[in-house]
Amino acid sequence: MNQLLIEKELKFRTSRSSGSGGQNVNKVETRVELIFEPALSQGLDADEKRLIAEKLANRITKEGQIIVVAQESRSQGSNRAHALRRFFALIQKALEPEPDRDEIPETLIAHPAKRKKVKKIVSEKKLNRKKIIPPADEEG
Repeated sequence: MNQLLIEKELKFRTSRSSGSGGQNVNKVETRVELIFEPALSQGLDADEKRLIAEKLANRITKEGQIIVVAQESRSQGSNRAHALRRFFALIQKALEPEPDRDEIPETLIAHPAKRKKVKKIVSEKKLNRKKIIPPADEEG
């Protein structure tokens, strides 16, 4: 990922922010939308584009854009900086490799009944750790 190239490809759109702020809200465009099209990016290689498309599928619009909105501050500059930080954190997280999972031992794969028995034992062990609450006395 080439962050400098990506920063050049970003588009920003401003609008009036919602919420409190008095007269400032009514006249100043402080809300910032950061718009990025990963499929057209020169700063990402093919594998990175694929990873982003998979992991951020719910964040990509029908037009193929990732949109990050910031409107927390009363200044457009700080909202722009906040949107940039959030965007790069999002991209960085999407590009992180997933941790390796521990494999199930061959003996448990070969014998599903044994695996279920082991799971049952572990489950009961965890249940025994719970705090026992005595039932309330019922008066009839």
